[in-house]
Amino acid sequence: MLSERQAVIFKTIVDEFTKTAEPVGSKTLVNLLSMRCSSATIRNEMAALEEMGLLEKTHTSSGRIPSSKGYRFYVENMMETQLDDNVKHSLQQVFQERHYTLDEIVKKSCDILSQMTNLTSLVLGPDSRCQRLQHIQLFPISERSAVAVFITDHGHTENKTFQFDTTVSLNDIQTCCNLLNDKLCGTPISSVVEKMKEIKPLLTASVSRHEVLFQAFVNAFIRFASDNVYCSGQSNMLYQPEFADIERLKQLMKMLEDSSVWRQLANTEGDLAIRIGNDNGVLQMDDVSVITSKFHLNAQEEGQLMIVGPTRMQYDRVVALMEYMSKVIEELYSEEY
Repeated sequence: MLSERQAVIFKTIVDEFTKTAEPVGSKTLVNLLSMRCSSATIRNEMAALEEMGLLEKTHTSSGRIPSSKGYRFYVENMMETQLDDNVKHSLQQVFQERHYTLDEIVKKSCDILSQMTNLTSLVLGPDSRCQRLQHIQLFPISERSAVAVFITDHGHTENKTFQFDTTVSLNDIQTCCNLLNDKLCGTPISSVVEKMKEIKPLLTASVSRHEVLFQAFVNAFIRFASDNVYCSGQSNMLYQPEFADIERLKQLMKMLEDSSVWRQLANTEGDLAIRIGNDNGVLQMDDVSVITSKFHLNAQEEGQLMIVGPTRMQYDRVVALMEYMSKVIEELYSEEY
């Protein structure tokens, strides 16, 4: 248990280091602390905090920096996640500009998080691959375009816009839609493309523009069944001093491109998970933190927002932004569906 003075000193070091990336020394703390303490007293308290494992001494400076254990202590005991009302209002305004699909909402949320935190953000959309196709509805827009609505047995709804290379009649569209509903209902999303190849002869016999419609649906289902992971702000890592080493930066960038890594890191318990340093066994990078916040679309479907950055991040601000963005996604989805 920290004394009141140790707690103030420790929190000040965490706050200052996350802002500057520079080790914090006793002279700096004398100027930052509201309480009156001598440099000698502060050094003694810093030594005690180091003994507890909350601070570390760097090789290049007499100052101290928080350890992974220190960040964990800060997150669990000192973090305050209150988001400013002006920030909330600004975020709400962004989504009132026009109508957005669910896919656009989660991607835009991801972009906003990376811009506001100067870190890398990811979104893991609902994993529809294990769900089964329940119904297809096709709405013609013109002779060369249509909107398809796919509904799964979990209630997940996905909209896809088709652009045809040639004109397609309303009768062809309806015949195709009826055939697909008859033959594909109950098929796992991951198997729909293979099943479509099996029923292609039926489509050929029933629809004049069969090749155009077949390819449009195949492309749509490939996108639907693909691993729904979106990443934003990868270049933000270039400006983090922790990744000045080009080999470490390459290692992180390679992982950001591997969606299987982020599926493994997905949070399975609770709505918020904060993995600091060595907590991220999959990453094998002890100076990287990953924060995950769930958003729930319905009783069976959920997605996850993620922030990836150095352990030296402003956890209170990042967590507050992520929790609020998750809430925004849920509210916008409920309004739409």
